[in-house]
Amino acid sequence: MRLLNKRSLALMGAFGGAQKYVSTLSPLGSVFNSIPAPKKTDWDSTSKENKGLFLIPELTSQVGFDLLRNSVEHEVDRLVVEALSPNRKRKIVTIFDEMSNTLCCVADMAEFVRVSHPDHDFRVAAEYAVVNLSNVVESLNTNTAIYNVLKEVLESGEDVVPMDAVDQRVGHLFKFDFDLSGCHLSDSKKKTYVKLSENVIMMGNMFMEGCHASVEIPKDQLPDHLRHCFNLDGDNVVVSGAHLDHWNDQVREAAYRVYHYPMESQARLLDALILNRHKLATLAGFPSFAHRALKGTLAETPEMAEEFLNALSERIKPIAEKEHKQLLKLKKEKASSNDKVLRPWDTPYYSALGRHLKYNISGEEFAPYFSLGNCMEGINIVLRSLYDVSLQALEPQNGELWSNDVYKLAAVHRTEGVLGYIYCDLFDRPGKHMMDCHCTIRGGREQDDGTYQLPIVVLNCNLNRPSGNIPTLLTPGLMRNLFHEFGHAMHSMLGRTKYQHVTGTRCPTDFAEVPSEFMEFFATDPRVISLFARHFRTGELLPMEAIKKYCKASNMFSATEMQVQIVYSMLSQKLHGKNPLEKSTTELYAEIHNQYMGVPYVEGTAPHLRIGHLNGYGARYYSYLMSRAVASEIWQQCFKEDPLDREMGERFRREVLAHGGEIPPKDLINAMLQKPLTIDDMVDALVENMNG
Repeated sequence: MRLLNKRSLALMGAFGGAQKYVSTLSPLGSVFNSIPAPKKTDWDSTSKENKGLFLIPELTSQVGFDLLRNSVEHEVDRLVVEALSPNRKRKIVTIFDEMSNTLCCVADMAEFVRVSHPDHDFRVAAEYAVVNLSNVVESLNTNTAIYNVLKEVLESGEDVVPMDAVDQRVGHLFKFDFDLSGCHLSDSKKKTYVKLSENVIMMGNMFMEGCHASVEIPKDQLPDHLRHCFNLDGDNVVVSGAHLDHWNDQVREAAYRVYHYPMESQARLLDALILNRHKLATLAGFPSFAHRALKGTLAETPEMAEEFLNALSERIKPIAEKEHKQLLKLKKEKASSNDKVLRPWDTPYYSALGRHLKYNISGEEFAPYFSLGNCMEGINIVLRSLYDVSLQALEPQNGELWSNDVYKLAAVHRTEGVLGYIYCDLFDRPGKHMMDCHCTIRGGREQDDGTYQLPIVVLNCNLNRPSGNIPTLLTPGLMRNLFHEFGHAMHSMLGRTKYQHVTGTRCPTDFAEVPSEFMEFFATDPRVISLFARHFRTGELLPMEAIKKYCKASNMFSATEMQVQIVYSMLSQKLHGKNPLEKSTTELYAEIHNQYMGVPYVEGTAPHLRIGHLNGYGARYYSYLMSRAVASEIWQQCFKEDPLDREMGERFRREVLAHGGEIPPKDLINAMLQKPLTIDDMVDALVENMNG
């Protein structure tokens, strides 16, 4: 596998394999500012040159998934026998992690292929592998014999080799996974537990589908002058979103009221999801589903999560009130209707308008300075400065990629060498349905021979492809999101954990977002932006005055936006509390909305029935805010004076990124800050960041 160098890039441009736009860019920037040269994917070929998807030899075709699945099943059976053997030579945690690694290396990769590969046969084969390996996992998680061996070791100690603190923690995490599957329950309760778990998955999937469903109403229910603003289907108007960015107040109101109308079927699904989760948690011995979900997290308990949310709400309330006065003033000046009250459908639109009017900027004006290549250079500058790590483009081998426009990077430390690999699947394409995300293909871990299993991840975005002589150009928001996803990637790359079960982002949700939220600060710091924001044609630097305007604008009306997140976070806590469904979910939402939002709830609406994260995040929706708070505190205490401070960067790597989930998250944060982290610290950090 060879690195692309300047000469190879120049030759690619000369012979038409790739088109360069700016000759002054570094090799990395030039690669990402070029139309990707055609590469042989050949996943439907049996050619000897085909190295296999992700360089997995079996995956020269979709048939390889059967080979991998069979191999995994045989290896897991062997490890189960070893775990149960009275003559066991290795620590039980080591054997369990090898089982986990054996399964995850195929299951995680197959899950990604199932939703991302453009070839139908590959997707079907991957899905079949995912289903079958999920059954293997379920059988392991309910295997009472290996559960009892683990439980005995944790209670009485390991006879083979003494366990250290990391062994103990990872062992307890494995036990918790067993407990989450009801392995510790009696046979009759276990059957109930399995049935409840199936119901939660089914209800959650159905609720998610309803979150994005369009609403059809007879067109005569809308005034004539509003009907043309929506799609028509015969005699019906189809509303497919809340249209919160539309300039017309009446259009936004109509869309909001129709799209957020309390759909009875969706409300019943949410009730069933919440009720089944509550039964699941209480059957396992927890007071509530929130207590089950928050065990081992940074927040630790629902009580602490609510204390954080209430403290934050009180601190930002006066800031939000000032913002609402500004927004109401703007509405009175610009509104297309006679309604002079600030409504939920007003705040996003007038916030964006207020930012534009005050700073006279738009994302499109900045985009020529934020070419994809420039943004990648910016990320590279940050990584080199903080960690002595650079991103280097690799030339993929035949059959390695699933799409021609995927880039492959190596994260390379100046003295330690290659730390891992990042596949960048950044462009939208037909049939690609994944949201922007970070996917682990293979986790890192220490191996028996003393080497380290290097992590492999995919970063997925949905950017526009380069077109003609114009590279991919990012708005400031897209640039910030790219930095965010690379924060996740570097959590994986810089992790050096003993066990893959806790490597990189395999840690509590409210901690897993800290590195990505932290990385966003570099995307909004004028000193950092000025190092890479250049016009893609002329190479001209983005003027510092414009950069500062953008950074100030990004903080405008942030308290108003944060109140929405507090409402959703508190709703997820109450829905999953000790006494769920004491009142209807719509009544509960209205009550929480009016308590925590400065803009009144609209009768006859149920916005919570559109919150898909109530399924995926459950009782952990607060994680967004808490992770942001922790990242803010780290930034202000350690990086605000000098964002590219190598000493602080090395400390962040050593104390936080290196450990994944093998050390309790609060201990990692305290080590980084060199003091205990309190709720007041987190709230203060968010408010200070809000004030710029």
